[in-house]
Amino acid sequence: MANELLIKNGHVIDPANGIDKKCDVLIVDEKIAEVGEIEKSAQTVIDAAGKLVTPGLIDIHVHFREPGDEEEETIASGSAAAVAAGFTSVVCMPNTNPVIENETDVEYIHRKGRQTRKTHVYTMGAITKGLQGVELAEMGFMAEAGAVGFTDDGRGVQDPSVMLRALKYAAMFDVVMTQHCQDDSFAGNGVMNAGYYSTILGLPGADALAEEAMLWRDIQLVKKIRPGRIRYHAQHISTAGSVELIRAAKKDSLPITCEVTPHHLLLTEECCAEYDTNYKVNPPLRSAKDVEALKQAIAEGLVDALVTDHAPHLQSEKELEFLAAPFGIASLECALGLYVKALIEPGILNWPALIRLMTEKSAKIIGVDKGTLGVGRQGDVTIIDPDAEYKIDVSKFRSKSRNCPYHGWTLKGRVEKTIVGGEIRFEA
Repeated sequence: MANELLIKNGHVIDPANGIDKKCDVLIVDEKIAEVGEIEKSAQTVIDAAGKLVTPGLIDIHVHFREPGDEEEETIASGSAAAVAAGFTSVVCMPNTNPVIENETDVEYIHRKGRQTRKTHVYTMGAITKGLQGVELAEMGFMAEAGAVGFTDDGRGVQDPSVMLRALKYAAMFDVVMTQHCQDDSFAGNGVMNAGYYSTILGLPGADALAEEAMLWRDIQLVKKIRPGRIRYHAQHISTAGSVELIRAAKKDSLPITCEVTPHHLLLTEECCAEYDTNYKVNPPLRSAKDVEALKQAIAEGLVDALVTDHAPHLQSEKELEFLAAPFGIASLECALGLYVKALIEPGILNWPALIRLMTEKSAKIIGVDKGTLGVGRQGDVTIIDPDAEYKIDVSKFRSKSRNCPYHGWTLKGRVEKTIVGGEIRFEA
């Protein structure tokens, strides 16, 4: 007997299919069967009156720390956090211990993801062995095993000849090459944005030029090997200069995409004034001018994806002094509300535009057939109460880590239900 799930009376937003209206969604045996006015009944009926019904949200940049640092996060705990946040698909970064650098590593992540039965777990593979920036990792084998892209996230590939070779390889396998844009010769040992605040706080600063110089270099490499199936994605851009470079690249019709995180839209370098390590991230929190430039870029349509860069760490590590503490914010479980605060409340985006950056466009970057409620597609659905307010309480996180600077913030836009493959995996 067919397994049927009917979502009634919701406001359906499916940007990929141009749907933005009140209607119903029927899922039969894990697949979307019908979207519209549906009169028939089903085994399971959800009344979504007053709620938004969207394709399952996709986060293409998370750190689940497994293998190696399971005390900070596991694929199981990270997946539980993801479905609670409305994400039906996530992409893990390969900077684990050991690094995800061959097909066995990729298969391990995928198997652990399937075992948790929460969200779809994808992974990227490392560009270079051990993230050392010297020798290319087994990119072909990893692509065959299902890696959705490559990155040395946490580090930029410093040698341009290595990056050029990697881009050519990625083009052969038609997978996206993603870069943590950071030229170490400019970043040095910086722990926050270089400028007035780093000077008065006596902390070494990382110049914005570190990000912009590598992004500029990579754009030249992409130009050099065009045309072809190359796809280049700049991770967590954070400066006004990077926005200008992306704007020029897109004007030039280069195959370049980029992403932005909530912390680079809501927080500035000034937050580091109390030496609170929860504000220590890489790339660092920038100036108010940079934040405005990122918001303007989103309004213009220059940004292709909204991600969390969920980076869990132990409390004991984050309690070290600012210089010694690790970079990163754990923000998966409050991501949607943070984006509502940063983008919808100030009128930068409306709901369909926000959902598009968290579904259809994210899916396109990694080349997966998701992010839409099209008939025949997998039944991944997020149901959101756009008006529900809630207070962030890190003690209630499903994530193992609590390094989140938003504790106590009141946000709007709560995830009510997360449906993965036609099965309810989370209910508020």
